[in-house]
Amino acid sequence: MTADGLAEPVRTTALRTGTRALRWLHRNRAQSTFTDGATAELAEPDSVYKPMAELALAASLVLRDAAFPAAERDAAGELLDFAWDQLRGGDLLYERQLRFPAMTDPLETYVHFHRVGYRHERLQALLAHLSSLTSYREYEHVPNRRMAVANATRVIGVADRTDWPARTAATWLGATPEPWTMDWMTAYHMTHTVFHLTDWGAEPQALPPRLRDYLATWLPVWTDVWLEIEEWDLVTELLIVDACMPEPAFDPVAWQRLAAAQHEDGLLPRDGRTGTDDEDRQFDDHYHTAVVATVAATLVLTRLGA
Repeated sequence: MTADGLAEPVRTTALRTGTRALRWLHRNRAQSTFTDGATAELAEPDSVYKPMAELALAASLVLRDAAFPAAERDAAGELLDFAWDQLRGGDLLYERQLRFPAMTDPLETYVHFHRVGYRHERLQALLAHLSSLTSYREYEHVPNRRMAVANATRVIGVADRTDWPARTAATWLGATPEPWTMDWMTAYHMTHTVFHLTDWGAEPQALPPRLRDYLATWLPVWTDVWLEIEEWDLVTELLIVDACMPEPAFDPVAWQRLAAAQHEDGLLPRDGRTGTDDEDRQFDDHYHTAVVATVAATLVLTRLGA
């Protein structure tokens, strides 16, 4: 069988899984809605603000890569419009950044909109100023989160003063440590190092050769481990890492098992132990798996030339 023939089952599975996940996010977008009078302080930011930012991430990559059919791209555009409206056209991000100049989450949220053409000129000017400050660039984040800030700065087009080799070396992945020491949280940190180094798969060659070799050897092993215990959210993040590689493996077994875990309505459980009967908790518990499934699918379709 040709290489194209081997890739076709993954293409088909990724399209179906990603389409269902995106449509589920679109139908349930009202679950990520601010209460009236939301202010820059954003009390309990993980309840609405963080999910909204992650919805915007997935939708922005669908539009950036344009690998999904037109109907799914339209749904992604509606998700972004919804989130931008919730953020009052970016004013809420601007007010938060102005009120808390050391915080980087307004930048990390704004980048998803900027990536596909949304603009807030006052916020853009403020971010350009703040990114010139040492205190902003050296905010006390974990290493992979500092790379998120650096990549967001790069994408929105303000001066990138990042020493990328040094930033990479400071991460767990950058040290290429003993692979059997990988745990659940370290795995998430590792995936995000890859996401930000490659700007979510846009620049696969940005992965240094020694990291490519390390991941080519150990990524399939880690994927098998979390497939065995049905950690679907993490498995999906590992599939994104694969799609960010210069030579992805496109593991058909992993994609088949992920697709088999997805419900007919598009809900994708975060793991094999979490119940989904409580409708009020379904979005909170499982939206992130739908987000990363949408991202994984769009990157696979893009890399396969769908």
